[in-house]
Amino acid sequence: MNPVVSIMAQGGMGAATAARLVENGIEVRTVLAGRSAASAERAKKAGMKPVTDEELVAADFILSIVPPGEAIPLAKRLSPLMAKAAKKPVYVDVNAVNPDTAMMVAMIVEPSGATFVDGGIIGGPPRAGYDGPVYYVSGAEARRLDALAPFGLRISVLDAPGCAASALKMSYAGITKGLIAVGSSMIMAAERAGVADALRAELGASQANLLNGFSRSIPDMFGKAYRWVDEMKQIAAFTGSDRAENDIYAAIAELYDRLGKDFGGPQAEIEKLRSFFFPASAQ
Repeated sequence: MNPVVSIMAQGGMGAATAARLVENGIEVRTVLAGRSAASAERAKKAGMKPVTDEELVAADFILSIVPPGEAIPLAKRLSPLMAKAAKKPVYVDVNAVNPDTAMMVAMIVEPSGATFVDGGIIGGPPRAGYDGPVYYVSGAEARRLDALAPFGLRISVLDAPGCAASALKMSYAGITKGLIAVGSSMIMAAERAGVADALRAELGASQANLLNGFSRSIPDMFGKAYRWVDEMKQIAAFTGSDRAENDIYAAIAELYDRLGKDFGGPQAEIEKLRSFFFPASAQ
């Protein structure tokens, strides 16, 4: 019999993960109470089955795919229900949180009798023609996630203890999203100084790969910046409170917060970034 999977919540990654599992024969449950109409529509398109909280925890696997700030509240919400459940699920936290936060989730989940597995997702949401992302997992019970591999998920079990998957996610996102922040900052500085055209020309001549990468990743960031704020704060904590890197990622969190608000408002800075890559849009 195929395993039953519950996924919270129904955002882009959660719904796409559900769709991949559903198309491979898995029943995917979710809770829509209190969720937006957009979330409900994504869940419907993905083939997710709306259930109660009690039915949600009566699954073989629970995948927590929520914004970083909701990882602990979700665990607190579901833990009492898992404690009462006759069958204990495997609770997989695959959120963009640092190892300390993941350990806090484990400390909430494990007293319920459920099995905790640390995880981290690297790559974009599942879609047709793309075999990713990779769902990294770690810890003593991580191999249990191999049960989902035949149903369309790329499961990679790290040969490492504890919350190594969260550490990997923080390290990877710190580099990729950190580079986007650095590129955006310098492009906007160049715009203010009146040398944007010269910067674009020089990057094209001496750093073509970097410019090509930024031309994709920076515009793609515009609508996501607000979601990256908490993730950057998690990365800041991951680097260590007594290190300069902590200040770097705390500042990047502030940058993404500002860009996210600008994208939802006047788009003054967003337009400067957009016009750097698409000069015709400034005319």
